[in-house]
Amino acid sequence: MRIREIKLNKFKRFTDLTISGIPTTAKLVVLVGPNGSGKTSVFEGMNHWYKYKGFYTYGDMTFYIKEGDKEEINKNNWGDNRVKISTHDVEFSNQEDIRGCFYFRTAHRNEPDFVTNNLSRQDNPKNRIKYNTLMDTDCTVSENYQRLVSNTLSGVFNQRNDNKSVKDLREELIGKIRESLHNVFDDLQLTSIGDPLVNGSFYFTKGNSENFHYKNLSAGEKSAFDLLLDIVIKSVYFENTVYCIDEPESHMHTALQSKLLAEMYNLIPNNSQLWLSTHSIGMLEKAREIELENPNTVCFLNFSDIDFDAPTILMPTTINSTIWNKFLELTFGDFAKLIAPNKVVFCEGTIQGRSYKNFDAQVYSRIFSSKYPDTSFISIGSCIELENDDNISMKIIKEVLKNSTIIKFVDRDDKSNDEVLDLESKGIKVLRKRHLECYLLDDEIIIKLCKIHNNDDKIEECLAAKRQAIEESKNRGNPEDDIKSASGKIYTELKRILCLRQCGNKKDSFLRDTITPLITEDTQVYQELESEIFI
Repeated sequence: MRIREIKLNKFKRFTDLTISGIPTTAKLVVLVGPNGSGKTSVFEGMNHWYKYKGFYTYGDMTFYIKEGDKEEINKNNWGDNRVKISTHDVEFSNQEDIRGCFYFRTAHRNEPDFVTNNLSRQDNPKNRIKYNTLMDTDCTVSENYQRLVSNTLSGVFNQRNDNKSVKDLREELIGKIRESLHNVFDDLQLTSIGDPLVNGSFYFTKGNSENFHYKNLSAGEKSAFDLLLDIVIKSVYFENTVYCIDEPESHMHTALQSKLLAEMYNLIPNNSQLWLSTHSIGMLEKAREIELENPNTVCFLNFSDIDFDAPTILMPTTINSTIWNKFLELTFGDFAKLIAPNKVVFCEGTIQGRSYKNFDAQVYSRIFSSKYPDTSFISIGSCIELENDDNISMKIIKEVLKNSTIIKFVDRDDKSNDEVLDLESKGIKVLRKRHLECYLLDDEIIIKLCKIHNNDDKIEECLAAKRQAIEESKNRGNPEDDIKSASGKIYTELKRILCLRQCGNKKDSFLRDTITPLITEDTQVYQELESEIFI
């Protein structure tokens, strides 16, 4: 179902609001604006219309009618024509046609823990009202657990599944949820649903932590899992529906907010429509990206600076620079001025994963924090992502920290001289050596490591171990200056030869915590890096 127009008359925030001009191609409608601007009130209008038309339920007049208009409203039929909704593709001939055409999630989604030790029958969710108002607390995870278990039992006793293995059937039932969760959190995996009669809940694996309980997820992980699980489960029932989700970004990092939106957009049935109200820069930017990739599929409704006491017609808009800057202002306010560093240095590296999370930025920050305390290093990604002016993280930081000097620099890797010149012409600096490890494991720093541990007599042995590790790396087909490929062996040999203890349990922590502090202003390595980044 796709909405064409909504009219709200003396309802909540609005005297006479018409939202129109929504094309039939719009799969995603994004409501943006400050707190109190009326975004949730639009969802309340949809919920009122759905309850009234589908279930003959009015609700509380004092909650819905606009203040100042209550005296002139007939209390016996106050709900009539308060909200009108027209669609592009559906006509409603009776009450049954309306049931299931809307599905709501409130901004008050919170189910921190649950354990099930019995099974209960789950009716068709289309046949009941989920929320009286959108200020209701929204606990849905345990309900969806019961539905998932019910679907599992139905699958077991379905004769069409007789030739399927237990593993195949289980994957068929929870595989889609697992895949969606992985698309948002690359290190979090749904592993099981426990025993529904003993310890029924969702269990997860992350890194070395295996099969841990749902209650141990972070708030952001729970929030995202809740929404993804709900869409996967409910889309079976609500297949031609307008999904309304209030503030889906709750508790989540900006980069993950954009991933969550992309996943929700993909999970919503193609003939359905997703409406979101959001304060999230990540979601707004992802919505704009989806619109660029799929023209006419995304609408933005801007609720900022509108006098809803007067009759208003609200039409979809594009997110131009004026609206974007206003959105940033609403999100950050004066905090941008308070936290703004003098310089922001974008470098290579990844904010994802566990082993090398923000490694480059952490190392550079430790090296230069003393001399350049007002400089922030931020790992963005690959060289290609650093070149991309549309990179969401860089764009947000550039917009917010307009008075900060932005520096971008990348590893040399195998770039030709012409490629280096091309990058420099774009204002991107390039390290003279292949990558950061070349500086960290420079002979000068290894010699200094030996000396501070009073092992001057081990210097030549350590340098020989480095040369041997490089030779072995070359035999594996790596270039001679690819110190990163040899760094694992160099780390283990230095640790062995110098009998180092508590120096870092892994290579990256060793380089960051033990080697990096050795790169001080008096070293040649420091001076090289400083000239390549700052001069």
